[in-house]
Amino acid sequence: MGINIHLRPVGRSLLEFLFPSRCVGCGEEGAFLCADCRGALPSIQSPFCNICGRPLSPGEPCPDCRRRQLEINGIRAPFRFEGVIRDAIHKLKYQHFRALAPSLAELLAGYLEGRPLAADVLVPVPIHSRRLRERGYNQSALLAKELSKLVTIPVVEDCLFRLKNTSSQTKADAQMRRRNVSGAFLCRDRRLEGQRVLIIDDVCTTGATLDSCAVALRRGGASLVWGLTVAREA
Repeated sequence: MGINIHLRPVGRSLLEFLFPSRCVGCGEEGAFLCADCRGALPSIQSPFCNICGRPLSPGEPCPDCRRRQLEINGIRAPFRFEGVIRDAIHKLKYQHFRALAPSLAELLAGYLEGRPLAADVLVPVPIHSRRLRERGYNQSALLAKELSKLVTIPVVEDCLFRLKNTSSQTKADAQMRRRNVSGAFLCRDRRLEGQRVLIIDDVCTTGATLDSCAVALRRGGASLVWGLTVAREA
């Protein structure tokens, strides 16, 4: 065991020498997201919906939140789901590029520094056990764990449970997405009773998944539920 511990730093240094980190945007060596590409990320600026976080035109009411009431207190995302940030999320989620999680978590931590959200715990959006076996990891859990290191808020990963192995939401419209995830989540116990919860996910499209999580967390006793994702579709 002692030999393995001593070899790990050497192994990491050798890997970095043989396979240096390259920016997913421009390919420059040194980091998975270089300073120039970070500075050019498509940030979401005001005005946006105070509830679902959707970017809006000046004076435009949110068409989604006018039609329905969400259980979640609010959803926030630093960036629009396009360009380099979209590529980075796809690499993390579908191409097993788990090493991107710390860089993306840094973006979330930077956002929270400027726009803090009250939270006692971080809860990643769970994936179904079947999908977890297929993929080998939950990208939202990776983000939550890396973010926890930066903001010193603990992660609770084994309370919110996904009951349904829902079909891919990629091509579904908003109404279908809400139907797909209705009743899809359950809190195993009352561990989060009275807690302020910040749900972590990679991307928000309509907010249906995050809101379904919030329904389950509220039933489990959570006092406040916010959602935070790296990016959001406009």
